[in-house]
Amino acid sequence: MVLQSVKNCLWLSCVLRTSKACFWSTATGGLIIQSVSNDVYQNLAVEDWIHDHMDLEKQQVLFLWRNSPAVVIGRHQNPWQECNLRLLRQKNIKLARRRSGGGTVYHDLGNINLTFFTTRKKYERMENLKLVVKALKALRPQLDVHVTDRYDILLDRQYKISGTAAKLGRTSAYHHCTLLCDADKFVLSSVLKSPYKGLKSNATPSVPASVKNLFEEDPSLTSEMLLDAITKEYATQHQINHHITLINPADETLLPGISNRAKELQTWEWVYGKTPKFSVSTCLNMAYKDSVLDVKVNMDVKHGRIEACNIDLPEQWLPPGLYSELLKSLTGSKFCPNETTTLVTTLLRVCPQDDELHSRWSLLCENMIMLM
Repeated sequence: MVLQSVKNCLWLSCVLRTSKACFWSTATGGLIIQSVSNDVYQNLAVEDWIHDHMDLEKQQVLFLWRNSPAVVIGRHQNPWQECNLRLLRQKNIKLARRRSGGGTVYHDLGNINLTFFTTRKKYERMENLKLVVKALKALRPQLDVHVTDRYDILLDRQYKISGTAAKLGRTSAYHHCTLLCDADKFVLSSVLKSPYKGLKSNATPSVPASVKNLFEEDPSLTSEMLLDAITKEYATQHQINHHITLINPADETLLPGISNRAKELQTWEWVYGKTPKFSVSTCLNMAYKDSVLDVKVNMDVKHGRIEACNIDLPEQWLPPGLYSELLKSLTGSKFCPNETTTLVTTLLRVCPQDDELHSRWSLLCENMIMLM
């Protein structure tokens, strides 16, 4: 594998010095490429670029990529429903929304991602998954792995080691799947557990599953061995040269327009603003002095922004004018702790200089921000 890596680096160096825009058409029948980046937004952007630009009638493509810690949600999912956003922020784990459907997955460097590109007519994700299973069995015949009707790969008939999703365009399509090798299962289970209460949404929900790393089953395996086995099987089935071409997803000469695609995938408007409409109906149990106050909150959120809001406060808890300003300011704002914090801090400046009022205001706002 060291020799193969050296060859890959020399090939990439050659690509960087020559006509990059043309190298896509040099291979006939099929192409195996691997990203040198671990950035989730760059790698998702490569998927979009290949889908939109490559002539998949002439050659099919297998794209290999790995990400630094990230949670990736499906195109039609609700991030508040799918993961613990507060924990993501604390651990500096990225959140990304992909353009394919399917459920939420956790990525880190212990997870291999495979994307199979074909024309829409040739799209067949069951065959792709069978290819992965065949490669695993060739590497370790004793592994008990099989594909389910839900297009997952199970280990020992019960542990999910691969999830799957797809995007079907008018003429092109891609199917991508994960392969759990040595992912941090503690972080995985922690970040994929939503703490948010009272959410009602028609967004596509993920289906929880027990997971296991391949390396737990066989510690002698390595990611390089798995990649080599899968690419060999892909090359055999498509009758192409078993050669992995390394690409840099930030290279505009190789992938014109790729930077703008990656930037778009990082925007709040894409990650959060594309969330299907949802509502929040919950009760804040606020401890104040010697009592606990139950404050009912109802919100409608559309395109990630608060469309309607009502907070059922005890009488005289806040001056009517301040309460009205709070609802007015929240309406139309992002359902976002940073924006809400800025908003309530601004309103606090116009509050009467009253310590008890400020204490009540801070308590209410802290609890509101916790909803987000």
